[in-house]
Amino acid sequence: MIHPFDNPIKRVAAYCRVSTDNLDQANSLESQQRYFNEYIRRNPLWELHEIYVDEGVSGTGTKKRAAFNRMIEDAKDHRFDLILTKEISRFARNVLDSIGYTRQLKAMGIGVIFMNDNINTLDADSELRLTIMSSIAQEESRRTSERVKWGHRRRMEQGVVFGRDMLGYDVRNGELHINPEGAEIVRLIFHKYLDEGKGTHVIAQELREAGIRTSTYMKSWSYTVILRILKNEKYCGDLVQQKTFTPDYLTHGKKYNRGEMEFVTIRDHHEPIIPREVFEATQREIERRHELHAAKNGFANRYALSGKIICGECGSTFVHIQRKAGNGSSYEVWRCIKRQREGGKKRVLGNGDEVGCGCCNLHDRDIRDILQYVVRQVMQDRESLLQSVLGTVSDVLQSCSETSSINYFESELQKIEGKKQKLLDMCLSGDIETAEYRKGCERLGEEYARLSEKLAEEKARAQLLADKTQLMKDISDTIHSLSAGEEWDDTFYRNMVDRIVVHADWTIDVHLKCIPDRWQARILQGRAEIEQFNAENHGNNGQNDSDSENDEKTANQGDSEPISVRMPFNSGYGIT
Repeated sequence: MIHPFDNPIKRVAAYCRVSTDNLDQANSLESQQRYFNEYIRRNPLWELHEIYVDEGVSGTGTKKRAAFNRMIEDAKDHRFDLILTKEISRFARNVLDSIGYTRQLKAMGIGVIFMNDNINTLDADSELRLTIMSSIAQEESRRTSERVKWGHRRRMEQGVVFGRDMLGYDVRNGELHINPEGAEIVRLIFHKYLDEGKGTHVIAQELREAGIRTSTYMKSWSYTVILRILKNEKYCGDLVQQKTFTPDYLTHGKKYNRGEMEFVTIRDHHEPIIPREVFEATQREIERRHELHAAKNGFANRYALSGKIICGECGSTFVHIQRKAGNGSSYEVWRCIKRQREGGKKRVLGNGDEVGCGCCNLHDRDIRDILQYVVRQVMQDRESLLQSVLGTVSDVLQSCSETSSINYFESELQKIEGKKQKLLDMCLSGDIETAEYRKGCERLGEEYARLSEKLAEEKARAQLLADKTQLMKDISDTIHSLSAGEEWDDTFYRNMVDRIVVHADWTIDVHLKCIPDRWQARILQGRAEIEQFNAENHGNNGQNDSDSENDEKTANQGDSEPISVRMPFNSGYGIT
């Protein structure tokens, strides 16, 4: 038991922080640590627990302050009884952080002493003084942020380069200097794209296979890296800065400049690697290929199964391809995009990267047959399924009818009409100026338009609810027509299929949405195996390394009975 006149030894922690890691700040940090060591040692009732140090981090937030966060965790474990820090701005420049953390520490019986500000958070009036001083510190951070932004902007306008080294250029003292080795790679990339007509995927693959190293900050060659290089205006001698900005000085989070701020552009700023006419021709070619691709392909939504067929070997998605058979007829296949770009044989490049994929191609006709069969199996008990779906839809519609907001929006619109009339009366009586009246009317007009749009949506929904009987009939007819699995409907299968995983052994896993079971199918390759299921069917004699030959053989399996799928499948629905 401690005697009332005994003073227990307090375990004291100290916290130091500097916002930059330059030499002066480093010296200041060492001075702070020496000072706390001496200060705590001179008090016989104190015992130094640890000095927590954050170097080169801002005080406007705590997310990146590792030592500060560790100190708070140690406080929760009651490893010390008191915290010393030089001043509020060292502890936090954010009012919410200052108040929040000191309250949290006080609740645990741990005080914080801000030495220069003469504040001890265990005192009765400490929070008032802390709030005032923290507000001053936060405002100073805001002003400092504005001054730094202004200074950076002026230096950008003077041509000073902000940023790090890049492929082909080294940044030294705010200037771009050509790196000969990197410049040759840049010229090679532009030559392959513009003169040889190669795509970004092919260029990236060739650079990997050639063992050409990327720049310091690139992980590996990819089509996105190639495209960024082709679009970078620095290579023709221009400098565009302020591509990113920091909207909030407290969070320090960066955002891409989408027009919120004016770019700083300087033409012919430095020595170019690529002639301007070549660079501009490249930009036109990029735009031409983009428009051609958008018009011709559009894989994202063009086909019902786009993005849903996954390679079980490499995890890439399958893409839809149209081909011509030897007899002149056309057919459609799905192929792993990695196989399409890098070849059908797995191999390791000189730099250690693994390229290529040996997964099989999938005939569009086969996958449709598989899915239609799965749907027929799922819909065997379609009447109970239909009743379940209709019941769910009915409940949703009933819920929507109970939460109709038509009356609310009509009431709000009437209120706005009343406000507009009051504004007019005030303007006529001279209580407000005409300019104020116009501003008020403009603001109310915008609100009126927004509410009117919401009201129209609510009325449309109400009309849908009024047609509930017809809606139920349409749903019932649709389910009956699709449940037989005889009619292919893109919208239905797009919404029904979750994913399809294709393996190299021609095994296919089918996953449907909202159904936990999995169906498995296998495309047959050996003629004997196919004949066992369909005597008239002519199958492949094994997978060929050539994609075109393999596709054509798959397309020519037979016109009388095109199904080359082992039926039935194994599933959790008892299908045997």
